Amino acid sequence: MTERLDDLCAALLQTARAAGAESADAMAVRSASVAVDVRLGRLEQAERAESIDLGLRVLIGGRQACVSTSDTRPATLAILAERAVAMAREAPEDPYADLADPADLASRRDADGLELADAAPEPAPEALLDDARAAEAAALAVAGVTQVQSASAGYGASDIWLAATNGFSGGYRRTDRSVSCVAIAGTGTGMERDYDGDSRTFQSDLRDAGEIGRRAGDRAVERLHPRRPKTGTYPVLFDERIASSLIGHLTAAINGSAIARGSSWLRDALGQPVLPEGLSLIEDPHRPRIGGSRPFDAEGLPTRRRAVVENGVLTGWTLDLATGRKLGMVSTGNAARGTSAPPSPSAWNLELTQGTVSRADLIRDMGTGLLVTSMIGSTINPNTGDYSRGATGFWVENGQIAYPVNECTIAGNLRDMLLRLIPANDARPWLSRVVPSLLVEGMTLAGD
Repeated sequence: MTERLDDLCAALLQTARAAGAESADAMAVRSASVAVDVRLGRLEQAERAESIDLGLRVLIGGRQACVSTSDTRPATLAILAERAVAMAREAPEDPYADLADPADLASRRDADGLELADAAPEPAPEALLDDARAAEAAALAVAGVTQVQSASAGYGASDIWLAATNGFSGGYRRTDRSVSCVAIAGTGTGMERDYDGDSRTFQSDLRDAGEIGRRAGDRAVERLHPRRPKTGTYPVLFDERIASSLIGHLTAAINGSAIARGSSWLRDALGQPVLPEGLSLIEDPHRPRIGGSRPFDAEGLPTRRRAVVENGVLTGWTLDLATGRKLGMVSTGNAARGTSAPPSPSAWNLELTQGTVSRADLIRDMGTGLLVTSMIGSTINPNTGDYSRGATGFWVENGQIAYPVNECTIAGNLRDMLLRLIPANDARPWLSRVVPSLLVEGMTLAGD
């Protein structure tokens, strides 16, 4: 596939205009990936995929339609544009759907300085196989591990281009390299499993495959012989691996789409405390080598660093152009899209203020309670913030981990929970969501 993505987008826009579109934008994505899985030291599966996807959105008199294809032939592009125009003419009118004003478009139209793509060549399949084997072998070497469910390594690269009839045209490249392992400990009905993994933009930043396998094995063994905790009200410590889910509920509640629909438990919280005083939630889409970074959003607007929550107080919503117009506000540069759908608001890289104590300090200070390391299922009321999830982890007594637990449910209300957060200082700085372990006091726990 040798087609230039900018040329393909330009061709799509030209055919859309010829077919009768008043305005349009086009997106092209070229992707390549390779992944391997091993079992008992042997290659179990190898997969390579290459694709190109084109998306076209046309607008006619406040009506819009989106179409997509993987066929880049000129005749196909002409048919695609004709169908998009025909669909738009029949679509319901949306007074908020339109392209960005040319004066507001991003001046930066590449990813220079963000280091979103590793310049090193694509790794050979043998190198991926070596990593997967090393992870599996390390997990199996842990006493108590009986099998490895999966050990995988992969590489991916994608080129993205966005263009529109308002004059915007820009794009960039991304790469990622990953290793993961899922280990199983015990036998029969007493088996437990856990995992570890790492994904980085640059191969040189990736954690050692053997370390990943060992950590997966250790975690699985630690979960053997679980018990059910007693029902009651206890402090709950969300391990760093899952603590970002709490912040995810916050970002979902301040998404412009939810606010515009009036279906958010934070719909009336603008300018009010949503986190404890002293905690801020910073969105920074310009962090180098991070998967959530980007120089511009899916509508060609510049991305920028902003305090979503500052010193505990909610400062604004996450908006694209359409939701901003509905709410009488301007876009925050948070439009995201695929090739087959119109833009919608999405959060980029987020970082929560870290605490001054370690996770071990929080465990010591919580006395008796639950350390949650994984969760299953989810019952979240988007209008009230009522929260209920299945949880597994470790029971803490007298400030020390006593034994593993499973088959329990934790419940509360997100508005109250977030206002009682106590952060540790153990967040991993290379993640898109940098969130430490979080202690929430006074949650309801349902067990025995």
